[in-house]
Amino acid sequence: MQKLMPPSREHWFGTDELGRDYFTRALYGGRISLSVGVLSMLLSTIIGTVIGTVSGYMGGKTDMFLMRFTDIFMSVPSFLFMVVINSMFPPKVWSMVIILGLFEWCQIARITRAETLSLKERDFVLASKHLGASHAQIIFGHIIPNMSSSVIVAGGLAVARAILAESALSFMGLGVQLPKASWGTMLQGAQVYIMDMPLLAVFPGVFVVLTVFSFNILGDALRNALEPKMIK
Repeated sequence: MQKLMPPSREHWFGTDELGRDYFTRALYGGRISLSVGVLSMLLSTIIGTVIGTVSGYMGGKTDMFLMRFTDIFMSVPSFLFMVVINSMFPPKVWSMVIILGLFEWCQIARITRAETLSLKERDFVLASKHLGASHAQIIFGHIIPNMSSSVIVAGGLAVARAILAESALSFMGLGVQLPKASWGTMLQGAQVYIMDMPLLAVFPGVFVVLTVFSFNILGDALRNALEPKMIK
């Protein structure tokens, strides 16, 4: 096997220290990084949407308690706690999904609470109350569908943050473990050869930057497309 070969027609990104095709490994690593980002986003979106919607809709002591709980969570240095908690569990993909999801819901909760405070005073919500609709019917049938654009934008940003966090944890050896590949583990392995073969770090780093940027742009595009079509 040809180890640490530069890019060529046979190996577009060259080969790594074991002679493996680096382009194929980057694609496989992207599958894991994206899976962690998307799955943790779904978890954080569900948690944040439920907490934010219930807080804004119920108001009073419920709102105060949930928002103080959110404030306490936001005041915690999340990445430091991710490092500590992740070191206590087996370095598996599922554990990273759960940990990242549990630390990314606060901003979504604040966004959905603000949207709920506005939507619950709309005529169609008030009419549903007068017609005898339950709280659950109003929340899931009227409020959440009408703030879907804001949730989608927040979810796109959450994916970007989760990918960055996964890459950082894997780079530190606390995330995805070899022989599995993620962009973070590829960056970790590349640091040994940074002087002799810097492209080993450049390619996964560029993938991380482009993916995060793409999710940010996608979130804005979806917001612009969905906002004129709010469900009445």
